[in-house]
Amino acid sequence: MIINNKLDKSFGPSGTYAGIFMFIVGIITTVSSFYGLFLVLFGALVGFSSTSAVIDFNKRRIKFSNNLFGIIRTGNWIQIEPNMKIGIKESNTTWRAYSRGNRTLDVDNHDFRLILFDSDMQEIMALKKNDSFDSAETELKILCNKLELSAFE
Repeated sequence: MIINNKLDKSFGPSGTYAGIFMFIVGIITTVSSFYGLFLVLFGALVGFSSTSAVIDFNKRRIKFSNNLFGIIRTGNWIQIEPNMKIGIKESNTTWRAYSRGNRTLDVDNHDFRLILFDSDMQEIMALKKNDSFDSAETELKILCNKLELSAFE
């Protein structure tokens, strides 16, 4: 069984909206000009690219994936070893964009992530994103049971 956990948008919320806008304008412009295809391609790259974590429970491996254009997955598989652990880490991310009037737009993102650690307790990658600590604890127990790993405390 393979699970794909979507983590973040590659260019943040502002870049995503700008990319979708360029994609739509490019589609409309392509009708009258061949150069609209550049807007379509660039808008699709910026608007639809994201990151995710793919977990293969049967083969006991994981992959951090950059999803270019939202469909092309890149990344390498990592084999899960018995001495690895899973823990919870609080994440506070702020996305900042500037307008032409030099005003800032800050978008705060607060969540809890399940992180895979190696045997030396070094962070390898994020496995899943949760909105609350309680749901992260529940998912931690489920993932630890399915992957046969212990929880990091």
